Amino acid sequence: MRITHPRDYDGTAGKPGSQFTGDVHPYVTMAQTDGVTINTVDFTPGARTYWHHHEHGQILQVLAGRGLVCANGEVHVLRVGDTVWCPPGERHWHGAAPDSFMVHTAISLGQTVWAEPVGDDEYAQQPIDGEDRADVR
Repeated sequence: MRITHPRDYDGTAGKPGSQFTGDVHPYVTMAQTDGVTINTVDFTPGARTYWHHHEHGQILQVLAGRGLVCANGEVHVLRVGDTVWCPPGERHWHGAAPDSFMVHTAISLGQTVWAEPVGDDEYAQQPIDGEDRADVR
């Protein structure tokens, strides 16, 4: 068993800006252990990851604010309490909404393969907002 307390976080996950557009503050909550890495990331409005995918998938848990996630050409709104599963090899990006901060925990399984930055036109797509759907209870 391994318990990591906030005072024991391993610091930033690389220099801010290396895999992000905008101001982002990533913290390594748990350094890679048995192929699993956990990061807590604070995104300022409009900030986002580059396109990327994960060897064995990724889980995102939104802790604060409002954000966006995109895969398969569809941008979706994220809110506090939302959990996202990105399957192995699925090319995606995630970040804050243009007018909101967002904090999420990212649980990455296996290696992360980073690609190019998300273009402003890609980021500006009209998002699908699950709160607007008629079938949401």
